[in-house]
Amino acid sequence: MALVCRGLRGATTARDNTKEAILEATHELLERLVEANDLKTEDVAATFFTTSQDLNAEFPAVAARQMGWEYVPLICGHEMNVQTGLPLCIRVMLLVNTEKRPEEMAHVYLQGAKDLRS
Repeated sequence: MALVCRGLRGATTARDNTKEAILEATHELLERLVEANDLKTEDVAATFFTTSQDLNAEFPAVAARQMGWEYVPLICGHEMNVQTGLPLCIRVMLLVNTEKRPEEMAHVYLQGAKDLRS
């Protein structure tokens, strides 16, 4: 199979709106995505982070930089403020270069975000 760019999704929740809680939750989420998909940093083409509106103490991208993602383009934003949205939620979409088929990609949902996807 040829090398293609595929999207990986994941989400988690932070325990509260603090720098430490956001970085800890994001770090765990990224580690689990890397492990579940056997990724190397150079496989990651770009990363998009969003948080629910109640998280603003730190950028989730800081956790990726702390993990050594020096050359990966990163961006952060807020999710739409939907009344039924999950509070304290951090979401990520990784664009990765891979030879895997779409059904082989492992999306990761942790903590309070487990119920977002089956």
